[in-house]
Amino acid sequence: MGSLPVPKVTGTALWHARARLGVRPMRALFDLVGGPASAIRTTGARWTGLLVVSIDGTYLDVPDDPATRARLGKTSNQYAASGYPQILLVALVACGTRAVIDAVLGPRTRGETSYGKRLARSLQALMIVLLDRGSSSNTFLETVAGTGAAFLGRLSAARKPPVLRRLPDGSFLSRIGTLEVRIIECEITIATTAGRTTGVYRPATTLLDHRRRPAFELVKLYHERREVESAYFAIRKSMPGRRVLRARTMAGIAQEVYALLTFYQLIRIAITDAIPDADPDRAGFSIALQTARDQVIQATGVIAGTVIDLASAIGRAVLDRAMPARRLRLSPRATKHPLSRYAYKSLRVDRRTYKATFSIDILLTKPISP
Repeated sequence: MGSLPVPKVTGTALWHARARLGVRPMRALFDLVGGPASAIRTTGARWTGLLVVSIDGTYLDVPDDPATRARLGKTSNQYAASGYPQILLVALVACGTRAVIDAVLGPRTRGETSYGKRLARSLQALMIVLLDRGSSSNTFLETVAGTGAAFLGRLSAARKPPVLRRLPDGSFLSRIGTLEVRIIECEITIATTAGRTTGVYRPATTLLDHRRRPAFELVKLYHERREVESAYFAIRKSMPGRRVLRARTMAGIAQEVYALLTFYQLIRIAITDAIPDADPDRAGFSIALQTARDQVIQATGVIAGTVIDLASAIGRAVLDRAMPARRLRLSPRATKHPLSRYAYKSLRVDRRTYKATFSIDILLTKPISP
């Protein structure tokens, strides 16, 4: 029996196929697989019975094409314009598994909170949403609280909330807009062999019971917000190989982003299914990604009528090469993108990684009238 002819696929043919497909099927596919990808027993997924999630945004570079440049523009400062137009991706991420529950995208001119309000459709009771200072406006916090979810968000130094009543754990009751909240003023010190750094933080939460959720434990929980950065690194860097997105139309860009999110989510589901009782922090995303690519390249298990066991292959690879327990270490934040308008600030930054120790002190404030 002779072999079947292998058709030649050109770039133009792929472009036409993607154009015929459109955005909606990829968006529907992502909606189908999106979710926290965790079970009740998944380590680190929940805190005092609440699913820990975060809302944050990131920017994706798109081709510097006349159409995208006209639609999205370019950011600039006193030094130069950015290298590529960008879109803003805002996602609701489960911090324990780093799985994406929901996401929206569009021009960066609208801002994170504008897109973040659309993610309120996926918030529900028994969630705690971790928010940064950029998402601490009264209207946004009221939107989050209106869904039944609790929030823990850092307030900017410019805000002067009234101290209505001091609680035994050092936090105090206050009011933000129409919301009754509990605020914690704390001083966090990071010590390494390179020196010490101290900063004052003020997280606010709608969790008012200081007995069940003490201030010190809430401050430690807020650090979990940084897990969303691991998800964005995988979506922006690991999967595309640090390349700019390929699509040159807004519809094509949306289609490509939802395809990335879908593939990312499938890998996260395979990881958490493989290690339901273990710590997801020890699962290497790059290992799972390369295993998935090998399955496709090697065409393993693609004959009709057989069972394709992709998830088990990923799970075995992750378990066989589990990462060591996470160490307490840090390195200064630095802009690595050479075309970033902030890159010049990182020229003299010490990028070495240091072992670190953290100390948290709850600050006391005397009550004042509102």
